[in-house]
Amino acid sequence: MDMASFLRNKYWVLRHGKSIPNERGLIVSSMENGVLPQYELAAEGVAQARLAGETFLEQLKESNVELEKVRICYSPFARTSHTARVVAAVLGLPFDGPQCKMIEDLRERYFGPAFELLSHDKYPEIWALDEKDPFVRPEGGESADDVVSRLSNALEAMESEYEGCAVLVVSHGDPLQMMQNILHSAKQQSGNSLKERIQACRVAPVLSQHRRYALLTGELRAVI
Repeated sequence: MDMASFLRNKYWVLRHGKSIPNERGLIVSSMENGVLPQYELAAEGVAQARLAGETFLEQLKESNVELEKVRICYSPFARTSHTARVVAAVLGLPFDGPQCKMIEDLRERYFGPAFELLSHDKYPEIWALDEKDPFVRPEGGESADDVVSRLSNALEAMESEYEGCAVLVVSHGDPLQMMQNILHSAKQQSGNSLKERIQACRVAPVLSQHRRYALLTGELRAVI
């Protein structure tokens, strides 16, 4: 079944450009730390965001999508809002206008206090836990299913507010992997609503496979 049959909009995902935490090899996943300006994009990340914006603009033109139909929805973290701002500038859209919207449920996955501000080398510990049981939370953090739950809310909000739009979702590695995973699985499910389809996907064999949809920093991808 074609995804267009149950989605009102066309979606692209964009992982934020290379950030200062990426350069330092730090995990910055709490809201408290994530919104700090000291953790926005590095110079290389700004260039990546600009390139992603140019690529997105080319794809819009190829698809005959008018800029009036574009919406940019982004995580509140400094690195994602910075990325979204750069992309909006490339597209010539006012970042403070109605076509750009911050959605808190698109924020980074919180990995918990045992990981916060520590080395990126600890990420595989979380992903191994996800593969074993995506419903288990790292201590004080979010499970894969927890993230999917709020991503479902974000998708429902976008589907409710927009129709016939090209929606660019600017977020983080784990959430965007999970968003792609559940949408690709949802198109195989039965159900009259997006919520019903996503709920059917919230099972271990599906949720544990999100790493298949990994994105590089600054990588743009159409959700097919």
